[in-house]
Amino acid sequence: MSTNRLLVLGGTEFVGRAVVDEAVAAGWDVTVFHRGTNRSSPSDAVSVLHGDRTLPGGLDPLRVGSWDIVVDTWSGAPVAVRDAAALLADRVRSYVYVSSRSVYADPLPAGAAEDAPVVEGSAYDEDSTDYARAKRGGELAVVQAFGDRAVLARAGLILGPHENIGRLPWWLTRIAEGGDVLAPGAAADPIQYIDARDLAAFLLAAGSTGASGAFNVVSEPRATTLGELLDACITATGSDATLRWVDQEQVLAAGIRPWTQLPVWLPSGPDADAMHHGDVSRAMVAGLRRRPLAETVADTWSWLQALGGVAPQRQDRSAVGLDRAVERAVLAAS
Repeated sequence: MSTNRLLVLGGTEFVGRAVVDEAVAAGWDVTVFHRGTNRSSPSDAVSVLHGDRTLPGGLDPLRVGSWDIVVDTWSGAPVAVRDAAALLADRVRSYVYVSSRSVYADPLPAGAAEDAPVVEGSAYDEDSTDYARAKRGGELAVVQAFGDRAVLARAGLILGPHENIGRLPWWLTRIAEGGDVLAPGAAADPIQYIDARDLAAFLLAAGSTGASGAFNVVSEPRATTLGELLDACITATGSDATLRWVDQEQVLAAGIRPWTQLPVWLPSGPDADAMHHGDVSRAMVAGLRRRPLAETVADTWSWLQALGGVAPQRQDRSAVGLDRAVERAVLAAS
């Protein structure tokens, strides 16, 4: 049986790193393509090509070679996806693009599947300021070049080791500090997420089995709650923290921003319906599997501790988390 040949565009951070780790563990022949500046490949068992896909000639190292699957995590301007997909179309069997559930048009009702309306986008768009539009443009670029050989993995909330956004690391760090912790809304509020490693396994499986089209790639609806996530943080850290659940109206009245100041959480309503109530049945049929929440949280805590407690932060994303003074004020008033 021949070895799968994988090209990862990126492959040094979070999801891309998880893809490389998963493929190397499975014995695949892995090549990563990245800018090279201040970046290191997650494994010595990979081939490395350097180039900047945003510059003229930046894709030149990819003009030679062929692969079975390419995984692309790009979240910038769609033209970069268009150029890469067009260059590789005749030398790659399947192009797997890590998109986002943000591509769906508002309002996205609870239970929406992949056939829900999406935002406008263009494969020729050189702007990346509108994240949803940029991801949709990236999708169109892949489909334009690969047709039914394109896999569009519409991920939602991504958690796990090597997270460089800071959502789960913030909760773990705050809960590890102990004391009364502001927990927004209700413990039973459902959340949908995907461990980056489970996302990686799905991407590789989809690419290698001839899957086609769009897939919502998060956990099953109502499989996990916010309370279970925060309880898992207490268990993983061994903290004596006490969760103080505060009604969502009181949290919002204090001017606290959901999702950013209190990561993961969204108040009941349209935003929560869109983010935490999606239909993932198509991905489940295609082989999506989710490891236990406790494993995701514990492994993230172990990784964070190994780093000295400070997670990496993407330069294009603002830091998340709530100021302790604001937390104390809200808890005092509740």
